[in-house]
Amino acid sequence: MAPTNPCLTCGACCAAFRVSFYWAEAAERGLPEALYEPLTPVIANMRGTNCRTPHCAALIGEVGGETRCAAYESRPSPCREVQPGDEKCARARSVHGLPAL
Repeated sequence: MAPTNPCLTCGACCAAFRVSFYWAEAAERGLPEALYEPLTPVIANMRGTNCRTPHCAALIGEVGGETRCAAYESRPSPCREVQPGDEKCARARSVHGLPAL
């Protein structure tokens, strides 16, 4: 049996950081317009992440429980950069009281 992706039972990174990226990346990746908004004339961010308590509009499920990304295939580069167990993952998990991987 293949190991389970730990991201499918976490989602902490989707509810810990602002996800901002070059605006043209959204169209290049096919990211649905309903999931992002302009931050500056050249920078966009995922809806729900530009606030004190971020929660990405693409996150389905509850942090620490069964989760998935509604835009996984078209997610922007900041989302692609976070890897299970890396520094950003550990910080996000800590914010939500989850142990490091």
